[in-house]
Amino acid sequence: MKGANVSLLDTVSFQHITRILEVTDELDISREAVEIPLAPASPGVVRRLSNGKLEIVVDADLPFDDWVQTLPEKIQAEMPDD
Repeated sequence: MKGANVSLLDTVSFQHITRILEVTDELDISREAVEIPLAPASPGVVRRLSNGKLEIVVDADLPFDDWVQTLPEKIQAEMPDD
């Protein structure tokens, strides 16, 4: 549909947040250090905020299951080298 803004995901649900937090838990990242907006974006993004927290914005245009599989790599790219 030309000109139509068709999104696979309109809002980030509690189930989505739980799956994202499972990923951050596996990476030993405190839940207090993560911000997950309830509105997805196109494109989604993982970035370090000025307050040091990790912002994880779900991609609105990709199937969530596909997107969440790429999340560990995206998070690790934002982590400081120790």
